[in-house]
Amino acid sequence: MLEVILEALVDSFKLLPFLFLTYLVMGVLEHAASDRPKKLIQEAGRVGPIWGGLIGAFPQCGFSAAASYFYIGRVITLGTLISIYMSTSDEMLPILISEKVAGLTILKIMGTKVVIGMISGFLVELFFGWMARRKKRPRDFDGEPHSGHCDCGTGIFVEAARHALKVFLFILIVSLAIGLLIYFVGEENIYLLFSNVPVLGEAVAGLVGLIPNCAASVVITQLYLDGIISAGPMMSGLLVSAGVGLLVLFKENTHPRESLSIAAILYVVSVAWGVLIEILGITF
Repeated sequence: MLEVILEALVDSFKLLPFLFLTYLVMGVLEHAASDRPKKLIQEAGRVGPIWGGLIGAFPQCGFSAAASYFYIGRVITLGTLISIYMSTSDEMLPILISEKVAGLTILKIMGTKVVIGMISGFLVELFFGWMARRKKRPRDFDGEPHSGHCDCGTGIFVEAARHALKVFLFILIVSLAIGLLIYFVGEENIYLLFSNVPVLGEAVAGLVGLIPNCAASVVITQLYLDGIISAGPMMSGLLVSAGVGLLVLFKENTHPRESLSIAAILYVVSVAWGVLIEILGITF
């Protein structure tokens, strides 16, 4: 057991400098991009799911949260919101880069999320667009994010260090949990549990993905990299993992039933895609 703990500590500390550098680069890119991506989303109209899928994949602080505000203010459509949620990479990208996963593999995963986000956005708009249209826009809501949900202005270096330390702690906790689970249960038994029972892996991964913070994508990505789950469950969990987007939606939306419906749609659609990927035997 001591060996498991030491291994988790060493592996996690090795990732820390790579996490910092990754978040530093992401911060610079975000600062350079300014508010242009948000303006594109606001002006997208019917092609919103296309821009939502593309821009949602760009690692940007609080973009899923901003999308929730835009939706509540009826600045964007339900389909655009879903496409942003599903394409959002959250902490997946920094972890994949820090773990030195092949660039082509990272592009495949992100590209798959973007395409699925676009398709799902249009399908949701087609079948569930009425749900948003029947809700009137709140008179006292301007559709703009308020302060307190994204502290990107505290300095690129400080923000990169803060974010890297936070994700480092998540990775350490997750690595310890996975290591101890394998130690007591056995890696083969865990893998068989997810692979032998149809849909179970995708359903469980989807539930983990609903956790409204970066812990969700950290857990899912780490489980996939450690070979505990396959591509189907991994994709289900990452598609439904919208960062703090859902948290903002539930907190700010004055229609709680609508928020529950959106979360349910996101979960069901994400799990369905994961099951399809697993059935088709798609790997990354």
